[in-house]
Amino acid sequence: MRHLRIISPSGAIDPAYIDGASERLRTWGLVVTEGAHARDRWGRFAGTDEDRLADLTEALQDPSVDGILCSRGGYGLQRIIDRVPAITKPIIGFSDITALHQAAVIHGCSTIHGLMCKHIATLPEDSEPIQALRKALAGETLTYRWNNHPLNQFGKACAPIVGGNLSVLYGLQGTPFGMAKMSYLFPILLIEDIGERHYHIDRMMRNLRMSGVLANLSGLIVGQFSDCEEDPLMQQTVYQTIKEAVADYDYPVLFDAPVGHVERNLPLWLHGHTTIDCRADGVLVTNGLNI
Repeated sequence: MRHLRIISPSGAIDPAYIDGASERLRTWGLVVTEGAHARDRWGRFAGTDEDRLADLTEALQDPSVDGILCSRGGYGLQRIIDRVPAITKPIIGFSDITALHQAAVIHGCSTIHGLMCKHIATLPEDSEPIQALRKALAGETLTYRWNNHPLNQFGKACAPIVGGNLSVLYGLQGTPFGMAKMSYLFPILLIEDIGERHYHIDRMMRNLRMSGVLANLSGLIVGQFSDCEEDPLMQQTVYQTIKEAVADYDYPVLFDAPVGHVERNLPLWLHGHTTIDCRADGVLVTNGLNI
């Protein structure tokens, strides 16, 4: 990618983070432009629904733009996702941006689940997430080696990754962008979340199970569930709750992946070529567009 357009399709952002991210990306040799409403604020949103949709549509239809960096998540895409035109270029972001990642799958477009403006602006240049994002934007293959987690289920899978924020995925169930509509892919599902109650995580996982989503996976990557307080009345940890939901399936399951609402949020190409190899001595993940 050479030309990135920064837009704010969800929540309003401190403009200083857009400035900092733009400055860093330009040092990488990228051309960086902004949507007209990227710095707007309309309540909790970065502009009205129409303004945010207009910026997203313009970025998608501008032939000079190679990729779209979402400034932040928050909330807002659920209000406009059914009016977004075909996604034919990479979207970069996570959290609420999961809705755009799901829409991109319909059009066979790969996107990046990864850092947005705040962390691009503030993390050290030599930090692992920043260096990995730079590689992803340059089209390089991403290779990660992670420690084994006691709840991991061993195995190997080669499939596209889909998913992202569990709450957003749950909210899209029953729509054209829901996971149940994508079971034909037999994908590796990525999930992460923040600030959800333990029993709500259980509810969402049961929904994915009953709708057949979990039965039609090639693998599961469980990222960080930040600020999701363990509920002793559930009589198990959050990760154990997730493990229980997939106990009947024999595909590889990776827990505690460095993905989600944390500083060590490593990028992954969604709907790209991915191999996960989960063994007793650790986890190897190879991910990219052309592996």
